[in-house]
Amino acid sequence: MKSLIQSYREAVTICSPSLQNVFLLALRLWVAWVFIAAGLIKFNNWGSTLFLFEYEYQVPVIPWQVAAYAGTAAEVILPIFLAIGLLSRPMALALFIFNIIAVISYPVIWESRFFDHQLWGLMMLVVVLYGPGRWSADHVFNKYS
Repeated sequence: MKSLIQSYREAVTICSPSLQNVFLLALRLWVAWVFIAAGLIKFNNWGSTLFLFEYEYQVPVIPWQVAAYAGTAAEVILPIFLAIGLLSRPMALALFIFNIIAVISYPVIWESRFFDHQLWGLMMLVVVLYGPGRWSADHVFNKYS
């Protein structure tokens, strides 16, 4: 008769890979949804977006016009790659850096939304470190190449 601990270990060994893949997919989809939603809001309210980049956001180094176009494009395009799991690690790293720039550029985030940005950053780092999981285009391409 198996001990309870041995049965637990066997169950974890069997279920762990599947749960890890579900978890990584959930991380990718959650982060992608958050950034795509923000990017579409900027895209659909372009006048407001330009105003915010000119007067509110304090983007370092690049002109505000370039930051508006590049930031909106990054918020819409990079998460699509992340969601389907294509070039997942570089896309998650790019979004991680983008997230840091957003926090630095918009001080209001520190007052109300800093925890959210920390959570998203951690989620992206998990994908960078562990990869996208089996349910991704990266896995399919690696399997057949």
